[in-house]
Amino acid sequence: MESMQTGTSTNQAQAVPVGSTWGLKKNIIRVFWMLIGRTLQHASPTGAHGYRCLVLRLFGAKIGRNVRIARDCRIDIPWTLEIADNVTVGDRAILYSLGPIRIGEGTVIERFAHLCAGSHDYTRRTFDLTRPPITVGRGCFIGTDAFIGPGVTLGDGSIIEPRASLFKGAEAGARYAGNPARKAEPQGAS
Repeated sequence: MESMQTGTSTNQAQAVPVGSTWGLKKNIIRVFWMLIGRTLQHASPTGAHGYRCLVLRLFGAKIGRNVRIARDCRIDIPWTLEIADNVTVGDRAILYSLGPIRIGEGTVIERFAHLCAGSHDYTRRTFDLTRPPITVGRGCFIGTDAFIGPGVTLGDGSIIEPRASLFKGAEAGARYAGNPARKAEPQGAS
């Protein structure tokens, strides 16, 4: 009865907060990014893709040529982000790059898509931050409002349908739909 009153269970360990895993230098850079970098990105005109890429490069992102990033795309840690040539990232997409996110050439990430390269180790009392990388192959398509979980690799040419939630790797050239996302028949197949 007492464990119910305190909000803990005898079977569950309560999370214990720990200090920052980033260190002082990275935390200062993160503050500058949040206050200055994001502001510069969001305040830019709609078609100023080169300008936004420049701002991201100034904060350590590796950005290829002819990359189009919407001004209201949310990028949390630009220095862990690598984007190849001819990539498009749509309106209000989220690149939660606590861990590395690598996006291959010619990939399209639609509006509201969420690539999440960070989580917590819920098996530990300290709820440690984890940063599994996300790798998106060449020529991939990530549909509107799709979710790509931590540690996922998308093979070249894979298609993630709108609103799909992918928690495991995607085969090259395959199409995935649903939540959780499963391999789907190619479009036009009966």
